[in-house]
Amino acid sequence: MRPRSTPTSGLAACAILTLVFALSTTVLMPGDLSGQASPDSARIADLERRLDAITRELERLDLGDDVVRADTAQLGFGPGASKVYQIERGVSIGGYGEFLYENYGSEREDGTASGRSDQLDALRAIIYVGYKFDDRFLFNSEIEVEHADEIFLEFAYLDYRLSDRFGLRGGMLLAPLGLVNELHEPPVFLGSERSVTEQRIIPTTWRENGVGAFGGSDDLSWRVYLMNALDGADFAATGVRGGRQKGSKALAEDFGLAARVDYTGTPGLLAGLAAYSGETGHNREVDGTPVGGRLTIWDAHVDYRSRGLWLRGLVAGATVDEAAELNELAGLTGSDGVGASMLGWYVQAGFDVLRGTDIDHELFPYVGLEKVDTQREVASGYAVDPATDVTVTSLGVAWKPIPQIILKADLQFHSNAAKTGVNQWNVNLGWLF
Repeated sequence: MRPRSTPTSGLAACAILTLVFALSTTVLMPGDLSGQASPDSARIADLERRLDAITRELERLDLGDDVVRADTAQLGFGPGASKVYQIERGVSIGGYGEFLYENYGSEREDGTASGRSDQLDALRAIIYVGYKFDDRFLFNSEIEVEHADEIFLEFAYLDYRLSDRFGLRGGMLLAPLGLVNELHEPPVFLGSERSVTEQRIIPTTWRENGVGAFGGSDDLSWRVYLMNALDGADFAATGVRGGRQKGSKALAEDFGLAARVDYTGTPGLLAGLAAYSGETGHNREVDGTPVGGRLTIWDAHVDYRSRGLWLRGLVAGATVDEAAELNELAGLTGSDGVGASMLGWYVQAGFDVLRGTDIDHELFPYVGLEKVDTQREVASGYAVDPATDVTVTSLGVAWKPIPQIILKADLQFHSNAAKTGVNQWNVNLGWLF
């Protein structure tokens, strides 16, 4: 049995020895011993910074190839989406894709017929195209084909780097919330399908037009964006997903502010907080009164990977002001109205059972539990649909023959307060490059 290793660790060790020698000879120059002027402090600071960076890299490598943090790529983007940041200049091409098979149970929880048909979907095929003009200016984009025949612009933006720690960004932006909205390449998360919480409360994939700033340090990263607001007239009992405008002639009477901060100072760990707030009425009126319809979303998230262990968790909540008025704009009545308060969370755990063997693959059995309620509270005069109070339990396994390819299969037990849940099992084939 042997732990996975990489020749990079040997190179890093050699680099550390070189830097230690350079640092020691700088500090102990003959001029210092004779009482002459001290060495240049900027040179010492630079050597110490480089030594610290390589030490962190060795620490990461010691945990094994299973460590994949947000900062293994760049600025919160996944490995494929951030390729343009890793070149000196010119064009960068990347991408990802996934096929999904869904097999549904024939009965609901209450024993009635489910009426669901199994399906096999060419879910996504994505091309990343980027161009690095120089060290300050960069363009990045994602062009997506969904379900084999729907083409979308997933994001497209320009970066202006004022320094290594601060930059400006403008264009079509991914809202910086949750674990999947920015990091949605199939090999970087477990589960054949994206979580319900990150579809209904954080409406992944959520992108809007806007401008913002980003930055951080070795241990912290942050992003703040001003984006055109969601359209509250398209919210529903199942959440805010329908309000996405996707950058297409988007109503921009209202704007929203999204912010995020992450800690990545411990190898293998990504932990952070994010929030969004903005009115969604876009100057519409009900009975002559303007509707604000402010939406506020928040989340706390963590992803930890170390020595074969993969832990993941998220909690997200949302509130919708003037929910009754938004329901009137949408023509929603009874239990079909958007919830005034929503809450969802999930936890997930997996372990690479091939770690420490001679087999240079990864095999993750995993288990997950999720609870989502998109009508935790409703506006006065509206009813709660018990089917919006959902619990999903998942048992699955993910195989990665190489880090860029993943095959995932899982069994999901769906339950809700209306007893209409339908169990299903799924198979997902995904890749990135």
